[in-house]
Amino acid sequence: MAMTNLSTPYRRVAVVTGGNRGIGLEICRGLAREGLSVLLTSRAEGGERAARDLQHAGLDVAHRRLDVVDPASVASFAASFALPTGDPSLLVNNAAVSLRGFDADIARRTLETNFFGAQRVTEALLPRMRAGGRITMVSSTLGELACLRAPLRAKFLDPTLDRDGLRALVESFVRDVEHGRHAAAGWPSSAYAVSKVALNALARILARELLPRGITVNAVSPGWVRTAMGGPSAPRSIEEGAAWVVRAAVEGASGIFLSDGKTRDW
Repeated sequence: MAMTNLSTPYRRVAVVTGGNRGIGLEICRGLAREGLSVLLTSRAEGGERAARDLQHAGLDVAHRRLDVVDPASVASFAASFALPTGDPSLLVNNAAVSLRGFDADIARRTLETNFFGAQRVTEALLPRMRAGGRITMVSSTLGELACLRAPLRAKFLDPTLDRDGLRALVESFVRDVEHGRHAAAGWPSSAYAVSKVALNALARILARELLPRGITVNAVSPGWVRTAMGGPSAPRSIEEGAAWVVRAAVEGASGIFLSDGKTRDW
């Protein structure tokens, strides 16, 4: 049985957030089958059991506690990598929530996990990622820019937009929701959609920034999948959805948004 050993030199380590169940768990399985040593991360206790199940199947998977909304948890996780061994070679930002209702609190909580959580983990691991590293954002077609009005779309597509500017745009959405003016400002009444718009924008920005370092960054939609979030009526199985994410993570080009193996408009 293959077991993860953090002292093994120069291993290709894949980090998957929200890997304890559903599509995240299947992504861990797929990446391990691709020959990577996988760190299945989660804030839930079930992650340990999920990792053991994959180990029993002969896969190189270990569990690590990671709460993407907790800066201390993220910092501790990043510090657990002992350079020059055990560098993160691949990161899949999969952790996400889809909350019922729509108000400023829902907007904050959704963005804190789906966007800021992914940004927090990525920025913590980037100093430890070598050339050839790969980062994939698990997105959604609900996050296509078509959900925004034209003036707002132009702001997200501005080639000079950087991480600080993106953060300001995201924070303005929460304020607009709080003051009842989000529709007039061009936002949809969906915190989930905005979180994926922002995640896609982060992928574009990082792809541009990290090009000189030889690090690939892309975004991928797994489709509507039969998970706890997607519901039983979704047309796609967990295995099918995860397969597209694994493919994008392992071989997808940088600076693109993929769905069903094809490049989509942002």
